[in-house]
Amino acid sequence: MPAPVDHLGYDKHDPAGRGTGNSRNGIRSKTVLTDVGPVEIDVPRDRNAEFEPRIVAKRQKRLTGVDEMVISLSAKGLTTGEISAHLAEVCGAEVSRQTISTITDKVVEWQDRPLDVVYPVIFIDAVHVKIRGGQVANRPVYMAMAVTVEGHRDFLGLWAGDGGQGAKYWLHVLTELRNRGVADVLMVVCDGLTGLPDAVTTVWPRTVVQTCVVHLLRNSFRYAARQHWDAVAKALKPVCTAPTEAAARERFAEFVDAWGARYPAIVRLWDNAWAEFVPFLAFDTEIRRIVCSTNAIESVNARIRRAVKARGHFPNEQAALKCVYMAVVSLDPTRTGRKRWTMRWKPALNPLGQTYVRHPV
Repeated sequence: MPAPVDHLGYDKHDPAGRGTGNSRNGIRSKTVLTDVGPVEIDVPRDRNAEFEPRIVAKRQKRLTGVDEMVISLSAKGLTTGEISAHLAEVCGAEVSRQTISTITDKVVEWQDRPLDVVYPVIFIDAVHVKIRGGQVANRPVYMAMAVTVEGHRDFLGLWAGDGGQGAKYWLHVLTELRNRGVADVLMVVCDGLTGLPDAVTTVWPRTVVQTCVVHLLRNSFRYAARQHWDAVAKALKPVCTAPTEAAARERFAEFVDAWGARYPAIVRLWDNAWAEFVPFLAFDTEIRRIVCSTNAIESVNARIRRAVKARGHFPNEQAALKCVYMAVVSLDPTRTGRKRWTMRWKPALNPLGQTYVRHPV
């Protein structure tokens, strides 16, 4: 790679450089160490030995910041080829696509790391990505995000589904979390995922499953005509804000009297989800607001969708998981989001823990 124009003051082969007393003098190969092994780079030279590399200094044997840069660029949706070209342009480092792929393979280590023994709440939600397997198809990528006992946010893992998830699939996922150290969970909040309540009961018998109230309402609108959405929402609101489960059942009976004949599918939807809908009604308003839905994970999903959209589709499942992982680990570089999260959750954790008094596991 030629010496920088800013140093010599002229482009390569520019006649303006004749007689200036200094010129390009080729390159010198140099191997520097990174977290994933040695990387060979080409360092430009000038005849007077005055050029001082900025990114990789003279006599520097370790290339710092490469992992962070690769993860940041990957989180923004760049491909391995685009990242390689960017590093060559900015750093003068010839980093191969295989090396970049190795750096982003940290998702495997992250997925296997030990977890806390107890989590107050775990949120499970999915984003859909396009994966090419013979033909491009939408596939769900499930993410488990937990609240720690200190009030911090912790991402537990990522799993790619194929659209046929049931109790057996979720039993595998939750058993993996238990094997990584999670002995007990107070509450699991999800979007009515088929088979998940049964799997939760098998792995953590005392854990409460709470279905997302927001998603339950949205699913109700699928069975109603557009002109009745406002009326249906108004009729269901007293059910969601009832002070007790008994009061919620009374309000729901009123909804059935008013709309049951016209929309029996909505009645069946709520009847089937009732056992997972009512747990949040046992809490104070402050706790209800944060455990009644998967909204806590929606902002994360928005960032993931941005990175996924930049890539279009992925060649395989592993590539999709890597992209989602990169978006997750680069969520809060300034750490200010962590403080806001803790301030929101800490006041609710004490009464939540008092509600679920557990003996040592």
